[in-house]
Amino acid sequence: MKSQAPRNPNHPAKGSSIKVEPIRNLSDIQKLKDLLANCSRDLCLFTLGINTAYRASELVSIKIGQVAHLEAGDQLTVKQPKNSKYRSVTLNETAYKAIQDCLASHPYPNNQFAPLFYSKTTNKPLKSGTVSKYLKEWCSMIGITGNYASHTMRKTWGYHVYRKFNGYDNQGSHAKIAELMIAYGHATERQTLEYLCIQDRDISSLYLGLEL
Repeated sequence: MKSQAPRNPNHPAKGSSIKVEPIRNLSDIQKLKDLLANCSRDLCLFTLGINTAYRASELVSIKIGQVAHLEAGDQLTVKQPKNSKYRSVTLNETAYKAIQDCLASHPYPNNQFAPLFYSKTTNKPLKSGTVSKYLKEWCSMIGITGNYASHTMRKTWGYHVYRKFNGYDNQGSHAKIAELMIAYGHATERQTLEYLCIQDRDISSLYLGLEL
């Protein structure tokens, strides 16, 4: 009888899953940017990912012709491979500068059909799986532990939007949560909070924040 290999303790049990996490600390985001500073393509990929909440499949679909003419404050519109709908985001100054730096070192900056995020070996667009591999490697290199993949960038944006406004607007409503729900296409606030890996930590803070 064929013996079975021992189960990998880091592999999720059947029927379960490990949530991809956001990068929670701003200092870790800066460490990643410092790590990628010498590769404008990778720095742009990471910067756009955490400033637009585009999926990896959307990021790698971007062509030079879609971004070369854009300025900070302009909208970048990308077709979602998941459902063929279009989604627009407004580029902030950080995203705009990252794109300009990427274009400055791009091998085909005048080819509007060339992928912005190209493979250095094939000059074809990067694949979503490659982006996940990069995120895991980058996070490991700066020493942060957890489960990271391409969705980490998308979650990081929402996590820090929520944290900045503490989930509420100045009138105390759930405006920011509602806006995040729209951005992510979620049906409920709970879904958004769980997606951003916020709820468990917030509930823990209720217990830790009160001594009776």
